[in-house]
Amino acid sequence: MVLGAFLTEIIVAFLLAGTLLFKYGNVFRHHIAVTISVLIAWYFSLLIIFILPLDVSSTVFRQCVEQNIHNSTKDPNNTTSAPFITCKEPWPNVPENVFPNLWRIVYWTSQCLTWLILPLMQSYIKAGDFTIRGKLKSALIDNAIYYGSYLFICGILLIYIALKPGLDLDGQKLKAIASSASNTWGLFLLVLLLGYALVEVPRGLWNASKPGYTLNYSYFKVAKLSLDKCEAEETVDDILESLQVATISIGPGHPFHCNLETIFQKIPAELKDRMNRRQLPDDTPTDTPTEKALIRLHRQTIKALQTLQRIETQWGILVDKIFDLEDVAKNQVSHDRRFKQAFPTHRSLPFRIIYNPVVEWYWKCIVKDYVLKAAAICAGCLSVAVVWSEVTFFNKSPVLSLFARFLNLAKRNYDYFTIEVLSTLIIAYLCYCAYSTVLKIRVLNLYYLAPHHQTNEYSLIFSGMMLCRLTPPMCLNFLGLIHMDSHIIKTHILETHYTQVMGHMDVISIISDGFNVYFPMAILAFCLATYFSIGSRLLSMLGFQQFLDDDEFTTDLVDEGRELIKRERRKRQRAEDSMYRRREMQERFNISVGTRYRTSRQSTDTVRPLKRDESVESARAGLLHDFDPTEYYIGMTFGGDSYGANRYDMENQGDIDSFEPSNTRAFSTSTSRVGPPPRGLFDDI
Repeated sequence: MVLGAFLTEIIVAFLLAGTLLFKYGNVFRHHIAVTISVLIAWYFSLLIIFILPLDVSSTVFRQCVEQNIHNSTKDPNNTTSAPFITCKEPWPNVPENVFPNLWRIVYWTSQCLTWLILPLMQSYIKAGDFTIRGKLKSALIDNAIYYGSYLFICGILLIYIALKPGLDLDGQKLKAIASSASNTWGLFLLVLLLGYALVEVPRGLWNASKPGYTLNYSYFKVAKLSLDKCEAEETVDDILESLQVATISIGPGHPFHCNLETIFQKIPAELKDRMNRRQLPDDTPTDTPTEKALIRLHRQTIKALQTLQRIETQWGILVDKIFDLEDVAKNQVSHDRRFKQAFPTHRSLPFRIIYNPVVEWYWKCIVKDYVLKAAAICAGCLSVAVVWSEVTFFNKSPVLSLFARFLNLAKRNYDYFTIEVLSTLIIAYLCYCAYSTVLKIRVLNLYYLAPHHQTNEYSLIFSGMMLCRLTPPMCLNFLGLIHMDSHIIKTHILETHYTQVMGHMDVISIISDGFNVYFPMAILAFCLATYFSIGSRLLSMLGFQQFLDDDEFTTDLVDEGRELIKRERRKRQRAEDSMYRRREMQERFNISVGTRYRTSRQSTDTVRPLKRDESVESARAGLLHDFDPTEYYIGMTFGGDSYGANRYDMENQGDIDSFEPSNTRAFSTSTSRVGPPPRGLFDDI
């Protein structure tokens, strides 16, 4: 039972990482190497967050024991009044050799993943070569260029240390240099992310409690996303045209035909059909492409399809969110107090009983806003405490860091439960701010974690890299906030096993004395810039339009987004009506076929005439009042397309068979054009 809580947190961290990976990734389509690598990266990053509070409480106990040993050694005859402190053991009291071994495995495995394995995988996936050797060569070249600047800086630091008098360069120093370089890079990124998120997270929660603001912001985002969607579609069309030209000059017997087939395996069936229907101009050049040209075309195809799949996934999720916000706005003025959805979603029976329309109305129209406001106030208080502690944590007398003072109060009473809860709360909030911001930054818009198994391998690998790079410096910064890092507060104390394994950043005096202590104070400057939206206004002036309430261009984009959503609503309604008519026609057709082959005895004795409710018939008659049954039957017979004026719209949305009934999620139809994320690493080998 000693390790019960310790093992429980290890298992919980693994289950949480596995659940998140199952939600965002596609374990059945992605390559097993990508799945395992990302799972380890996510799991070890979460494990640090779960286990570090236990290491902190264990360190408090060891500090107490060390203090008693020091007092007894200083006065062996106990002639003075040096008090002997009764040290209470924490629960669980983990053996001392467990934490060092665990941190060594977790930390160095994470560093190996984030700086070697995952970058190579990411470059391997986007490489356009047609052989394993070629892909590995391209990945190595890509990473060599990427890490060239880092190697140059490390070389300068090594020369500086080697020439510094009185300092011997050994293996321990080299390990400290490696960890210092990694953690310093992560701390630099962490300051940028926290400077934005510590203001944006509370403000985002507060704005989310205002449905009108959230709806306008969503209109703004869908208008900007539509531009990206059009650009991505045009890029894919250009690539399809290049592939169509290549097929003219590369026949089945050509040496490059297998390479061309490898490219075509990446193309979804819908896009292949569109390419086959397209007619090339007569003056199109038909020169045979070289192998390098095919490699470049392959790389462009992979990138374009990933971009289109990501944007269409974002589009479907955002459209569903706007539909829900519009439903909330309509139900707030309803006196029925029963939530009505324009497009009902499918729910399991137990969930429908508990979360019925009445409960849904009270939650979405009344309670949810107050919950978000309360969460925004709590997040705001935590952000103020973090900023104050970041600015003042290097001051040891008096102790100005709020988190250090709180933990010191808990230390005096050996309240290990409070220490662990407070430590977990602080680390969890810092992680939420940092991780939730990484994939929201416009510069990093190439990566997107989409639920419902829609995230591609490229984005999953990027998220694993960021977690491994941000978590260690974040935890090191947290230990500085609570004054458990002796090289920051300049006091000899017994440190956590985590700090001992990571090593200190005192090999290079510039880093230890300046950067790692005073650079977190830059968080205050970034927070002020975020609060006054200075960055958004500068980006807007440079042409990168941001959501600003007092900007005329923002209003135009909001109006454009509203019109786009109206069009999407009409398309989805036509799809729902088409499915409804299809089911009704199938029912009538089955009935007519059944009655044709019935005997007279079956029709009089065993089969009763079908009776329909008059209100249902009148509703269907009203729905189909402008509809010619003959045209509908012909349309159903020749492929199931909708009739008349709707045919062109339905062709743009895909085959009618791909649309789900009205009680299911409809956003999946918007992503059916390009299919699911492309499959694994070695499919084209």
